[in-house]
Amino acid sequence: MKAEEKETLYAARYGSLTSFPASLDQRTELQCVDLSGNQLASLPESLENLVHLRELYLEENQLTSLPESLGNLGGLERLYLDANRLTMLPESMPGLTRLATLRLYGNQLRSLPASIGQLTELKDLSLGHNQLASLPESLWQLAGLQSLNLAENQCSSLSEDIGNLKNLHMLDLGHNKLTSLPDALSKLNRLTFLYLSNNRLTALAESLLADLENLVYLNVTDNQLTALPESLGRLTNLRELRVYNNRLASLPDSLGNLTNLRELHAMNNQLASLPASIGRLTSLKELRLSDNRLTALPDSLGSLTQLVSLDLRNNQLRALPASLGNLTRLEHLDLRANRLRSLPASLEKLTNLEKLDVRWNELYSVPTWLHRLEERGCLVYL
Repeated sequence: MKAEEKETLYAARYGSLTSFPASLDQRTELQCVDLSGNQLASLPESLENLVHLRELYLEENQLTSLPESLGNLGGLERLYLDANRLTMLPESMPGLTRLATLRLYGNQLRSLPASIGQLTELKDLSLGHNQLASLPESLWQLAGLQSLNLAENQCSSLSEDIGNLKNLHMLDLGHNKLTSLPDALSKLNRLTFLYLSNNRLTALAESLLADLENLVYLNVTDNQLTALPESLGRLTNLRELRVYNNRLASLPDSLGNLTNLRELHAMNNQLASLPASIGRLTSLKELRLSDNRLTALPDSLGSLTQLVSLDLRNNQLRALPASLGNLTRLEHLDLRANRLRSLPASLEKLTNLEKLDVRWNELYSVPTWLHRLEERGCLVYL
């Protein structure tokens, strides 16, 4: 067989291999090896014989270490090592001069070698679900990074040098021990996805969000936030905002500037009211406000004519604005566990409503129009 006709892919995925196939030592033509989902505990030094290798998939094995010879695979572009048992990386990593993707999610890494900063072609680096409490300063030299996952580690602080990563589109810092964020985070103005959930944040600086105008997704759930900065209103490309499980007593008036927002999740806070500006969120389809302290709703809520789902359960509402009848695209309305004594007749105009739940309220009587909703096929829980 001519060299150009030789198979360049070897795959033996999700089997019972306990050792690296010896036959691969001579397969120097291979460009892609996929041994995911086996029981490999180690790799041979002879791995370096695969001089044309571009992609190596080894996730979901039992690897505890990597051979130093790995660094001799200078043509390697993608290396997937998720869900192994790695505790360290080889010092030879800088030899992977073309490496663009490095996935190490779900290992047991406690530290990273300083030499990781020499992987200057890296665009996608996943270090989530390890045991990292600190990060080498060299990490912030990877200016070409577009995606960085540091979630589910033990980081309590981050260097101001994170501001060097100006090409980042996705940054996941969730599930760490962060009590504050570096000011330089505001320089990452190409970010589209930012995850800050499950940390120990008590505030977001006004300057933090001011220049992150390309964000389409922001998640700050499960922190200890008592307020959101007015600069939130600068995020005019935002599609999804998740702020639940905090201590928010109010939402900023600037919220109304987020006219592209499709989903707002603000459950389990301490919200007693909503800003009238919420009515300007005319692209909103899903609004979740359960487990707050709302006693009334602004009339402007009736301007959310794209709304499909509205969850208001477990608040302190005594009445609803008649303007809710304008939400003609609404399919699900959850009003459970409030203090409602009556319902506005305008709700009968919700012709697309599929489910209305008004259990655990204080209704004096059941309006006759509820039966007409049921006749149209709406599921009504009283």
